[in-house]
Amino acid sequence: MKKDLILVVGASGTVGSEIVRQLKAQGYSVRATTSKPVKENTEELVHVNMATGEGIKAAFENVDKAFLLSPPGFADQYAMVSPLIQEAKRRGLKKVVLMTAKGVNANPSSPFRRAELELESSGLNYNIIRPNWFLQNFNTFWIQGIKEQKKILLPAGNAKVSFIDARDISTVATKLLVSEEFNNQAFDLTGPQAVDHDYVAAEISKVSGQEIKYKETTSDEFGAGLLAAGLPKDYADFMVTIMGFLREGYSAAVTDSVKKITGRDPIAVSQYAQDYKKSWM
Repeated sequence: MKKDLILVVGASGTVGSEIVRQLKAQGYSVRATTSKPVKENTEELVHVNMATGEGIKAAFENVDKAFLLSPPGFADQYAMVSPLIQEAKRRGLKKVVLMTAKGVNANPSSPFRRAELELESSGLNYNIIRPNWFLQNFNTFWIQGIKEQKKILLPAGNAKVSFIDARDISTVATKLLVSEEFNNQAFDLTGPQAVDHDYVAAEISKVSGQEIKYKETTSDEFGAGLLAAGLPKDYADFMVTIMGFLREGYSAAVTDSVKKITGRDPIAVSQYAQDYKKSWM
């Protein structure tokens, strides 16, 4: 029996690349999208410009299921994701898994929630996954301060966060793509415990042999750093806003979704720090 062809949007990213790896390991055919120019679209790789819609129809050709997300850097996630949902509906896909973010369902007018509602009313089988803040932010977006100043520099106060490892998100998404068990449900995805940034700094310190500290900055400093890194102003403002929600404690809740779907506990901060040891050295 021929296995489904599964489209993975954002296949070069932290979550998408691991989904591709897991699906291929299970014998599924995978079509990846890339925002980078390609000489020629193939069965396995298609260029898609989500800002203009270029390549979307080609990406969905003969696809059975799809994993969708909005690329980073765009504050209007609905504008990015809606054309994908519409194309999935037009083609009558067997299943769509959409990744948004924890807490977006609190505001029905938020771009991500509008995308969720569109998928929910599409008539397609779906799952929505809403991960909390990624642990992998510490070895990517926040790494400069850790390496240069031995500090995690964020306006996070002393709030606790149930950080999730991106590898758990990928495992959940893969399971939902290949299984019908949890159809038409949404899941908030978190790690196994809520910890503050001092805790994360201590775990990185243990592994690296260096003294890493958390230092609270201001929202203005955080926003200025994002702009200096080249992020568009509307997206930088969006990041400042959601960091404010984190600081107020809205990212502390812990769910059992990862274990419910995968059958195993989510990865702890200590394991993450050990697994990414080379990042801290």
